[in-house]
Amino acid sequence: MLDDPIHLHLRLNEAQKEILSRAGFKTIRNLLWHFPARYEEFREPKAVADLVAGDEAEIRGQVVGSKKQKTWRTRMAIAETSVSDGTGVLRIVWFNQPYMAKILLPEKEYSFSGKIQKGKKGLYMANPDYKEGIQYGLTGEKNTGKLVSVYSEIRGIHSRWFEFAIQKALKSPKLKLEDPIPSEILKRYRLPSLKTALLTMHVPKDKKTAEAARKRFAFEEIFLIQLDRQKKRTEREKLQASAIKTAQEKIQEFRSSLPYSLTSAQERAINAVLSDISRATPMSRLLEGDVGSGKTAVAAMAAYAAVKNEKQVAYMAPTEVLARQHYLEFIERFKKFRLPVALATSAEFRKFPSKAFPQKDTHIAKNQLLKWVASGEIAILIGTHALIQDKVKFKNLALTIIDEQHRFGINQRAKLAQKSVPHLLSMTATPIPRTLALTIYGDLDLTLLDEMPPGRKEVRTVVVPPAQRERAYEQMREEIKNGRQAYVVCPRIEAGDEKMEMKSVKEEYKKLSEKVFPEFKLGMLHGKMLPKEKEKTMDEFRENKVQILVATSVIEVGVNVPNATIIMIEGAERFGLAQLHQLRGRVLRSTHQPFCFIFTDSPSQKTTQRLKALIEAKNGFELAEYDLQFRGPGELSGSRQWGISDIGMEALKNIKMVEAARNEARALIQKDFELENYPGLKSLVRRFENLHFE
Repeated sequence: MLDDPIHLHLRLNEAQKEILSRAGFKTIRNLLWHFPARYEEFREPKAVADLVAGDEAEIRGQVVGSKKQKTWRTRMAIAETSVSDGTGVLRIVWFNQPYMAKILLPEKEYSFSGKIQKGKKGLYMANPDYKEGIQYGLTGEKNTGKLVSVYSEIRGIHSRWFEFAIQKALKSPKLKLEDPIPSEILKRYRLPSLKTALLTMHVPKDKKTAEAARKRFAFEEIFLIQLDRQKKRTEREKLQASAIKTAQEKIQEFRSSLPYSLTSAQERAINAVLSDISRATPMSRLLEGDVGSGKTAVAAMAAYAAVKNEKQVAYMAPTEVLARQHYLEFIERFKKFRLPVALATSAEFRKFPSKAFPQKDTHIAKNQLLKWVASGEIAILIGTHALIQDKVKFKNLALTIIDEQHRFGINQRAKLAQKSVPHLLSMTATPIPRTLALTIYGDLDLTLLDEMPPGRKEVRTVVVPPAQRERAYEQMREEIKNGRQAYVVCPRIEAGDEKMEMKSVKEEYKKLSEKVFPEFKLGMLHGKMLPKEKEKTMDEFRENKVQILVATSVIEVGVNVPNATIIMIEGAERFGLAQLHQLRGRVLRSTHQPFCFIFTDSPSQKTTQRLKALIEAKNGFELAEYDLQFRGPGELSGSRQWGISDIGMEALKNIKMVEAARNEARALIQKDFELENYPGLKSLVRRFENLHFE
């Protein structure tokens, strides 16, 4: 029954079928796993005659009239219902729900709960929760003193409909609930059975039992993800890879060529990576480091070791700007050793060193580059998704490095891995809570770069009120006069609806270059520009021919211009905390004092709290943990961003639960790799095969 279409068990009209299907409610399982958004205490009804504006109240009465109409100014469709309880009549107004005029039947008794408001026509209640008659739960008892489930609504489907439909499904004799989680695991962590948990989620006795049920479903989701990840990990560990063993003196030779000393965190990461790639089992490691913590140096050391073993390296970056930057950085690191490095993007193909000019790189034809990659003449190939094209064939690829790997789809990453069975080093500067990293990247070993290079100053982050904007401009002017450069980041490329009042790159570029900073050269960078235009702009900015770069968040990842020490972020409420931290990291590339000026058009308390966290957080890891802990259910954006439900996201606030789910999954996969003895688990795990941090 769980996988039956909803319409087989519930009477639906065509409009309801379409609405539910579009919102993802296709089966009884979808319906039963639509958990209450919140619970409300059942309240004794109040007399209409005793109501006052501002009350949170419940009333009970008969419908004495309903009508549909439109508001005079905005022409919004509304339904207006009059309800009498014998002591008076109260208007119930349903905004954008004209169909309610037909749903609520005359002379039938209903209960309504919501906030009492006052308008020109007197007191009214807007879009309240409602129930038909005196309510009884699944057990047939009165609901007095118990919790009432309130469900997230979709346009055209009210919370009350969900309550009725779910309770009908739960009471069906056809409902068979086989628990997918092994009973011994449930006992070990004192988790309720599936049947008990489902009943409790929808009809809880009290908040304590509701919380126990939520805990069970949170554990289940993380457990299913971990089963998929541990299965992938076990599959990869069975494969064979080229062992890359490099003499210590060769490693020291490269270390000595670096213009800076490595941090102890970098040394630990390098040791872990070199140890992994020295084995015939493919490495699977995620290197997570804050902005500017030196991940590229770790990647360069691993690439150097591979090339010294006469192997090839593929380095994939999410944008052409970043791929070209890595290419230039690798040339700088390896020119002393004359290691052949090439760049492949949709826009250009380049190679270092060139035969005519040994200290320079040169443009080459795509076909020529492909031949040199296939013959092994090019040792390190850096590029974007162009690297996964079928025409790109390596002679002896042994190491794959993927930068900001969450920006590639899981199929793109898998396609690069299929080029051979290379060691895999994934890297990210995006702050990820530890629990999320252990879950989403459960098939990878995790290494943290939690130390910044010496001499780096902390970014002075300031939320600038509108009255202080000119002072911020003046400070930027002084910094540029002292030889520094600046970024100005806007949420969108072009001006749009004037009501939105959102800053755009093109408008700000025009205003700043003509009215605010006419004495400086400004550049513009955004996603709609041609690759050659982007390259020209970035080259001019690196060379300080452009002093101020006005851009979208395209500069968020990896752009490295040490001389840029000041960044202005417009419309900060439009960016996530992790994104703001990444943008701020663009000015954390030198020993000069960096500044970050934040502008926001939102006066809300939520925006204020988020920006306060941005100012106070010492690093990206701390900020990521804050973001996870202080966003409540329904705000975690799990389904949109990570493919994890809100209830699964709640589990990520509990490191012990995540570690327990990980350990249980690993043990089960080792015992029964194909999950043949657990068919319920096997079918559910497939839902998480393509889940990734996006």
